[in-house]
Amino acid sequence: MTPRARITGTGSYVPEKILTNAELATRIDTSDEWIFTRTGIRQRHIAAEGEHTSDLALKASRKALESAGLDARDLDMVIVATATPDNTFPATATRVQAMLGMEKGAAFDLQAVCSGFIYGLSLADNFIRAGQAGNVLLVGAETFSRILDWEDRSTCVLFGDGAGAVILSATAAGENPDGGAGVLSTHLHSDGSLTDLLYVDGGPSSTGTVGHLRMLGKEVFRHAVVRLAEVAEEALEANGLNCGDIDWLVPHQANKRIIDSTARKLGMPSDRIVLTVDHHANTSAASIPLALDEAVRDGRIKPGNLILMEAMGGGLTWGSSLVRW
Repeated sequence: MTPRARITGTGSYVPEKILTNAELATRIDTSDEWIFTRTGIRQRHIAAEGEHTSDLALKASRKALESAGLDARDLDMVIVATATPDNTFPATATRVQAMLGMEKGAAFDLQAVCSGFIYGLSLADNFIRAGQAGNVLLVGAETFSRILDWEDRSTCVLFGDGAGAVILSATAAGENPDGGAGVLSTHLHSDGSLTDLLYVDGGPSSTGTVGHLRMLGKEVFRHAVVRLAEVAEEALEANGLNCGDIDWLVPHQANKRIIDSTARKLGMPSDRIVLTVDHHANTSAASIPLALDEAVRDGRIKPGNLILMEAMGGGLTWGSSLVRW
C-alpha cells in the first residue's frame, strides 16, 4: 500500500532583533502608517551579525523534531527551501544535517523563492509516497535582510528573516489514527517569462556579487492575486472540495492586501485565515511554515482540520497544497 506523507511536527524560529516601522522611518522616507496601510506589516525580525540562514534553520528544525517526538537519527532526508543560502555551495541543508548530528540519508537545498516551502512539500510528499524516505525534515529559512537595498523603501520595508520547519512522516492508511490525515495534493507552476518582475540583480555567474532584491510591485501584486486564487481553486477541484470545506487558509505572508484580495476571490472569511505578516513581514520560503507553527501551537489548527496553503514568488513560481491535519 502506498504510504501517505503526514505532518507530524512543526517548529519555527525568528531572530531576537526586531525592526519596527517606526525605526525604519528614522532611516528612510516612510512612516508606520504608510507601511501598515499598504502591507499590513508592523515589524520584522533581522538576523544578527554572524547569524546565518543555517542557524535559523537549525533552531526551527530542533523544535520540529521535538514536536514530532523524533531524533535526528530518525531522519532520512533534509530539504531546505531558501533563496539566501549560507554559501553558493555546499547546500545549507548539509550544514543543518551536520549540526543536527544526522549521519545518514540525503540533504539538499531547493530554490523557488517564496514558493519554496510548497515546492519542498511536494518533493517530500513524493519521496515518501515512492518509499524512498520515511521521515523528512522540510525547512523554509531566509535571511532576506542580507539582500535588501536599505535605501529602497519600496522593497526594504517588506521583508524579514526567520525559519519554519515541519517533519513529514510516512503513514500507512491503516496505521493513521486520524484516518485521512496527511498531504492530499500539491500543485506547482512557474512562468519564467516573468522573471524581471521580482529578482535579485546579482549572482556568481552574472555579476560575481550577491546583489539586491528588485521588484515591480504593482505587477507582482496583479499576478499574485490572480495566480494564488487559481492555484487554490485547482487544489480544491482536484480533491472534490469547495471553499466551505476549508478550516484554515495558511497563505504566504507577503502582503495583507494580497491575502485579502485572494480571500475575497475564494470567498474565504477572514476568521479562517492565519495571518502573521504584521509581526514577521515577508520571510519568503519561511513564511508559511512560520505561520503554520504559530497556529498549531496556539491551538487554532486541530486534528482533522483541512488546511489550504498557497504561495507565489520570484520566477515567477506559485503553488498550493491541501493537507488534512
